[in-house]
Amino acid sequence: MSRLLCMTILASMALSTTMGQSNSSVKVNNLPSENKVDVLFDGELFTSYIYPENIMKPVLWPVKTAQGTVITRSYPLEKVEGERTDHPHHIGIWFNYGDVNGLDYWNNSEAIPASKKDEYGRIVHQRVVSASSEKNKGELIVESQWVGDGHPVLEEITKFTFINKGPIRIIDRETKLKALEDVSFEDNKEGVLGIRVAPELELPSDDEITLTDAHGNPTTVKASNSRANADYLSSEGITGKDVWGTRARWMNLFGEFGDEKVDVVIIDHPDNPGYPTYWHARGYGLFAANPLGQKALSGGKEALHFALKKGEETTFRYRIVISGEKKAGKRKWDKLSNKFAKEY
Repeated sequence: MSRLLCMTILASMALSTTMGQSNSSVKVNNLPSENKVDVLFDGELFTSYIYPENIMKPVLWPVKTAQGTVITRSYPLEKVEGERTDHPHHIGIWFNYGDVNGLDYWNNSEAIPASKKDEYGRIVHQRVVSASSEKNKGELIVESQWVGDGHPVLEEITKFTFINKGPIRIIDRETKLKALEDVSFEDNKEGVLGIRVAPELELPSDDEITLTDAHGNPTTVKASNSRANADYLSSEGITGKDVWGTRARWMNLFGEFGDEKVDVVIIDHPDNPGYPTYWHARGYGLFAANPLGQKALSGGKEALHFALKKGEETTFRYRIVISGEKKAGKRKWDKLSNKFAKEY
């Protein structure tokens, strides 16, 4: 091989490496004046950690694929034609529960009348502990409090790790809860890690639904959502609406946005309480992992009655994968699940 040819190959390899690095960048920008932290992949918004006072808990919203497609529902923060107007507490990606010391944290929203607010709890963002970026990975650590009856019940420290792998985007969430008093998580179907997805990721249905029209107004229609084309696949091989109330190590919700194939996968961790988790996964766009509501999700066959004494701690870990790879499937999710179990 000539010296000139060798130098050309080496230069090409260096350029390829440089381009690969620049195409896999992550930047985490803390914007306290806007009550949010932006996460940029390759210089474009991937997601934001937001904590406005009107949504009752911090969430990740919106969430985008590598092609810029938004996979989370816009309602109620924005009114977009063709989106369902149900469940105003379903926003982006969130973590909470339906029965903590008798209070409902899951269903709380602006829609709850003042006369019933004392039946609900809220999660209040306290501070950004740290925000950092390193090549294709970013890290955000935040502190919150679960507040009920006017006082904090749980202290929450959550670490988000955002990983850019080109067409595959990963969010690892590690949430540590510390009990500030004796805390009971009574079995309830409403929990724990939830995503409310865009209309394309709903399962086809003939049910009558209420959608947002072109003027932002809710309109009830008899026909199904014409954009719905998704399906579920669990690690145990179960598909469709049958995944609800089953256990699995991971769950894949997949569909198409035009020519773009999108997979959204939630992976459970072996050290989580109630592993492998039950799935509160519905066809209308709610995609949730719930390890604590075992009585409700098993039809009364099991019960957990999870509780923490004052000062005790517990940790939940989940991996969320947003993939645009056309050929990704069960083998890929098994591999990412096994890797996640070993990394933490």
